[in-house]
Amino acid sequence: MKATLAVFGFSLVTLFSGCVSPPAPSVSVAPVGPNPDAPRNASALGGLEVFSRLSVRTDDQNQGSKDPIWYQHTDYFLCDASGTPLKHVFNAAGHYDPDPRILNLPPGRYIVEAQSAPTYWVRVPVTILRGETTRVHLDGNWTPPSYADKTQVVTLPDGKPVGWRM
Repeated sequence: MKATLAVFGFSLVTLFSGCVSPPAPSVSVAPVGPNPDAPRNASALGGLEVFSRLSVRTDDQNQGSKDPIWYQHTDYFLCDASGTPLKHVFNAAGHYDPDPRILNLPPGRYIVEAQSAPTYWVRVPVTILRGETTRVHLDGNWTPPSYADKTQVVTLPDGKPVGWRM
């Protein structure tokens, strides 16, 4: 009995210790800020929306049913400017919602550590400005407008656009 409890306790400690800090990112990119052409609002806070890698979701729970599948953005870590983890962000607006969660944050500099398509981790410094939303695009589904100056767009090493240069 004691051995079973010890194994169970060790398993729980191992499981939860993996959730304490983000994994080491394999790629870092230039700082991302809000879209320079986006409208502003009167809020004292800014917004952060992270389009991380898409992951398949289902309610099947291995029961053999034919429940439909849907896609949601993977969770990510929000860190302060020095890299200290602040929050593990569950990145879905709702249970079946395909849109990522929008965080309201005080203006400042942060670091996002998230999965990019296809599967590697990326470290993205972000700037949050009052009344504006900063969007980080790591799912490979964003194309900047055709009129955008390419020097104003941050890209991954493979050339996929991530967001607007700060």
